[in-house]
Amino acid sequence: MILERILPVLQLTRMALVFTAISNSLCALLLVSHKRSITELPYERWFDPALGLAVALMSIGLYGYGMSLNDIIDRRRDRQIAADRPLPSGRIGLGTAHLICALLGMIALAAGAFYALHTPNGQLSFMLLIGTGLLITFYDFAGKYLVAPGLLTLGLIRFFHAAIPAPLVPLLWHVAILSAVAYRLEEKRPPLTRMHWWLVGGGLALINALLVGLIWWRRGRGEDAEGLAAALWITPGLLAPLAAAVVFVVLACVVYRWAPDTRSAGRTMMLYGLLWLIVYDVCFTAGYVGLIPAMLLLLLLPLAYFSVQLMRWWSRVLSLSQKPQYQRARD
Repeated sequence: MILERILPVLQLTRMALVFTAISNSLCALLLVSHKRSITELPYERWFDPALGLAVALMSIGLYGYGMSLNDIIDRRRDRQIAADRPLPSGRIGLGTAHLICALLGMIALAAGAFYALHTPNGQLSFMLLIGTGLLITFYDFAGKYLVAPGLLTLGLIRFFHAAIPAPLVPLLWHVAILSAVAYRLEEKRPPLTRMHWWLVGGGLALINALLVGLIWWRRGRGEDAEGLAAALWITPGLLAPLAAAVVFVVLACVVYRWAPDTRSAGRTMMLYGLLWLIVYDVCFTAGYVGLIPAMLLLLLLPLAYFSVQLMRWWSRVLSLSQKPQYQRARD
């Protein structure tokens, strides 16, 4: 049955949440397109649908590449702790998984090359694409076992992925903090220690300071010197994303308060946090671009949420339709 073949592929690549990555990239593209339409008139088109499609395909490719590579590497461990996943359960063969992973990587490279050839700073965008792919590979092979460096790598992956369409636009990121909290609540191993918290916090502060300094330096040279606030786009438009951050903290506290246990709280908080990335994108777009593109971007939020629910329902239905498997009792 074709549905039984499609579901393992979607589970392997975690495509239900790919809309969060697409939202990040489209938000950055909207920001940079709007900026060019103001500072570089006449601009050929304010938002090119072809570039939007290329950015979406690039996000799909990078996201699916990272998720499928993760399951390929973890397939032996998953036999012990997650035997229902596509690879350990045998619903996808190892060769097929490698092929899917390679195809998604090539889609990201092809879409990124197209985008680079048709935009200013295209060479820098393509370099960021390559760097993000390398960070994903490092995380899957080694970073996730290094606790604090792995959590920082997760944040950098999201940051640089969003920066690919807009290398010179200042962006914010919070995934490392969210991942650290969820990691602690889910009681993953090795456990987070006080030293790990200091490394994550210190690493975030250092990396953000370096990025802020770099953006200020690039935006503040020569005739373009506008001051720190202008270089970092610190305007009233920033109030909406800040309000969204406060609302998410309240939401996370509610989840923690009412969850049946800390592991459930961690998983739910991580899911809501990833979905909340779309809310951040909508707030940035509304504050700096316009309400109409922000409302269009907001459509990705219910699409992502219902995709997650559909995948869960679909998986349960197919599991009920399978023939029961029996094991011979030992004497």
